[in-house]
Amino acid sequence: MVAGFLRALSGTAARRANRVSFVSMKPQVVFVLGGPGAGKGTQCARIVENYSYTHLSAGDLLRQERSRKDSESGQLIDTYIKEGKIVPVEITINLLRKDEDKFRFLIDGFPRNQDNLQGWTAVMEGKVCIDRCLERGKSSGRSDDNRESLEKRLRTYLQSTRPIIELYGEQGKVRTIDASRTVDEVFADVRTILDKEG
Repeated sequence: MVAGFLRALSGTAARRANRVSFVSMKPQVVFVLGGPGAGKGTQCARIVENYSYTHLSAGDLLRQERSRKDSESGQLIDTYIKEGKIVPVEITINLLRKDEDKFRFLIDGFPRNQDNLQGWTAVMEGKVCIDRCLERGKSSGRSDDNRESLEKRLRTYLQSTRPIIELYGEQGKVRTIDASRTVDEVFADVRTILDKEG
């Protein structure tokens, strides 16, 4: 039996206030986690059959990439797999992102550690933020709503601002709202928090 499911929307952390999307259908991701032989692949096959998910096996994708003759990462992947180590998160995420045009995903065997989870969150957070700002840029007239500027702004946020939010979070001073919903739904949660805490 599969050891556990971890459900996530828009890249695991739709609960964070800084993840917002104007896209009406955000990707739905279910991480399927468990030890070797736990039945992850078997259960994923049944879920795909009954619920129309796209199944992505991190292990299968890594093995396929390793065997491609023109792969830039193949040798590195091979070394990590042979040593029983976890492949660097950037490589795995790049392989998982190849089916971005789909909507519902089962990701089998990932994230495998805290570094994987942090990498996934950072990449997916960046994608959602950039997509939202690019959409806004179509009508805002803002010169900084372009992909190059947005990627720089996101890096600055992750390096400078996010640690401040985390610090206040450790002190119990942060309230998180899923900002990927409609403006009215988000504001309803804002009002609830302000009404409750004064």
